[in-house]
Amino acid sequence: MTLRKIAGLGALLSLVPGLALAEEPTLNSGDTAWMLVATALVLFMTIPGLALFYAGMVRSKNVLSVLMQCFAITGLISVLWVIYGYSLAFDTTGMEQGVTNLNSFIGGLSKAFLAGLGTESLVASIPESVFITFQMTFAIITPALIVGAFAERMKFSAMLIFMAVWFTVVYAPIAHMVWSGDGALMWDWGVLDFAGGTVVHINAGIAGLVACLVLGKRKGYPTTAMAPHNLGYTLIGASMLWVGWFGFNAGSAVAANGTAGMAMLVTQIATATAALAWMFAEWITHRKPSVLGIASGAVAGLVAITPASGTAGPMGALVIGLAAGVICFFCATSLKRKLGYDDSLDVFGVHAVGGIVGAILTGAFAAPSLGGFGEVESIAGQLWVQIEGVLFTVIYTAVVTFVILKVIDLVMGLRVSEEEETVGLDLSLHNERGYNL
Repeated sequence: MTLRKIAGLGALLSLVPGLALAEEPTLNSGDTAWMLVATALVLFMTIPGLALFYAGMVRSKNVLSVLMQCFAITGLISVLWVIYGYSLAFDTTGMEQGVTNLNSFIGGLSKAFLAGLGTESLVASIPESVFITFQMTFAIITPALIVGAFAERMKFSAMLIFMAVWFTVVYAPIAHMVWSGDGALMWDWGVLDFAGGTVVHINAGIAGLVACLVLGKRKGYPTTAMAPHNLGYTLIGASMLWVGWFGFNAGSAVAANGTAGMAMLVTQIATATAALAWMFAEWITHRKPSVLGIASGAVAGLVAITPASGTAGPMGALVIGLAAGVICFFCATSLKRKLGYDDSLDVFGVHAVGGIVGAILTGAFAAPSLGGFGEVESIAGQLWVQIEGVLFTVIYTAVVTFVILKVIDLVMGLRVSEEEETVGLDLSLHNERGYNL
C-alpha cells in the first residue's frame, strides 16, 4: 500500500510506518509531545509568520488590514472547525474502499461540535484532541493564504463571509477527498499528498487567482508604483514560515518516527535549493538578487516539497526545490506581467504553481528507483494519478470559488469604494494607522 498523508482516523492505524497498532490504540508520550510542538509550529506559520510575510509586501496604508485579516481568519476558522469543520473533513461514516457515494466527497456530521471527544479519545498513538487541533491549524492557514491575492481592495465584512463559505464548501470537501482514508474519492484514486499540496496550496492558490480576477485590479495597477513598504517584515515572516513548516511537514507523520525525520530533512533541502534557484534566476534575469526574491523562493520550495515530504528522498528534494524556484520565479514575474492579472502578493505564482509542481513531481520521486520511500510500481502511472488529482482540485476550486464570490458580490459587494481604497484599508475599514509618526 502506498504511503500517504495520514489523516483518516481509520487509515492512521495502518498506513504510517511505526504506527501499526493493535486493535486497541495506546497513547505514546513521545509521539504526543512531538505533535503538541508540531501543532504550535503550524499555528505559528499563520500568526505571526504569514501575517508578517504579507504585511511587509503591501503599502503602509494597508499593513493593519492584512494583519487583521490573518488574525480574524484564525479565530473564525477555529470556531467553525469545532462546530462542523472537523466532522465534514474527517467523519468516515458510510465510506467503503472502491465505492463512490456522497461520503466519498464530504463527511457527515456525526462529529459536529466534537461529539464523543474525551480526554481518553485516541487517534493512533496520540490524543484525538491533539489531532483535531493539528488539523485545525491546516484549516486556518489555507484560507489565510488567499488573502494575499486580493490584498488592499476587499471589504473586511465580505472577506469574513467569503472565508466562512469557502472553508465549508471548498476546503473541507477537498481535505476529505484527499485525506480521510478508504472510500474518499482522491484517496481511492491513489493521489499522494503527504502534507497538503492539493488540499492547502493548489486549493488556496487557485482560489486566490479567481478572487483577484473577480475583484479586478487595484486602482492604478500596473502603472502606479506599489512597492512593498517593509521588506524586513517580509523576510522575518518568511523565516517564521520556514521554521514553522517543519511542524507542517514533519508533523504530518503524526508520530516521532523515521518518516517525520526524513520529512524534516527534505523540507530543509528543497527550501534552501528553491531559495537559491529563485535568487540566481532573478540575478541572471534582472541583474540583481533581491530580498523579496529569495524569500519568495524559499516559500516556493516549502510549498513544492509539502506533498512529497513523506515519500521523497534527499535527491528528489533537490530536484523539486530547483524546479519550484525557477518555475515559480517566471510565473510570478514574466507570466503575471504577460497576462496582466493583479495577484497582489503572488499567491497564484507561488502557491498554486508551486503546489502543482510539487504534486506532480511527487509521483516520480516517491519511487524507490529515484530515491523515494513510496510503493510506486509505475512512475508513469503515478504521475497520471497525480495529474488527475491536480486537475480535479483546480477545476473544483475554481468553479466553486467563482460562484461564491459572485453571489457575495451580488448580495453585499466585494470591493471597497474607490475613495476607501485611495485612503487605505487601515483607516477606512479599521479606523487605525499602522504607523503614527
